[in-house]
Amino acid sequence: MASLNVPPALLRWVSGIDVATATAGPTAVDVPDHATTLLLRVERRELIVMGPRTRAAYHAGGPSHSCLRVRMRPGRVQTLLGRPLRDLADRVLPLRALPGLDIDQLATDPVTALDGAWAGLPGPPARLDEAARLLSGATVAATAARLHLSERRLHTLFLDGTGLSPKRFARIDRLRTVLAAGAGRWADIATSAGYYDQSHMTGEFRRLMGVPPAAFAAGHFPAATSCTERQRHP
Repeated sequence: MASLNVPPALLRWVSGIDVATATAGPTAVDVPDHATTLLLRVERRELIVMGPRTRAAYHAGGPSHSCLRVRMRPGRVQTLLGRPLRDLADRVLPLRALPGLDIDQLATDPVTALDGAWAGLPGPPARLDEAARLLSGATVAATAARLHLSERRLHTLFLDGTGLSPKRFARIDRLRTVLAAGAGRWADIATSAGYYDQSHMTGEFRRLMGVPPAAFAAGHFPAATSCTERQRHP
């Protein structure tokens, strides 16, 4: 997988752009992710939106294909689609088009295509960005208080903008911190990621990844399944 450089004008919309070619081989792991992703299957010119993943999926290697993944910042897909994302978690939906986005240009020059489609658009409200930043180091109650919101309003903000409740968003964020930590003492990683202790981290990791952290690090994954997707029109 190759990551493309994201120009400053696009950073308010996307957190990453990757181009990947999948080939038959070892088990592929889709880790939990609180972001919504736009995916273009290059050969088919097929654009889909992938909602946040609340649990890991393990896939057996399949036929080669190329795809472009655009990992969106919180709330951006809600702005582009003009609808809340509260029903999008763990779903994959086809998109016929996005306003101003040329699919052929997206396949050949994704940065130019996205920059031309979105750079001039008014930016979405920044409150969800701030809430996500605060939530990475605080409780839901403390985050709501810092933003002068009720917990119920914060819940609605996250559910509409990300498809996840704030608690589930924070849970996935902690897990991704562990996955990004690499080697180290599990107790130290648990503390730096914001868990109460190592046993708390191990339990959360097992629930979301299907195996405990040591087993995952050693490559002992659950049985892989063929990659099938449920696609329903929004």
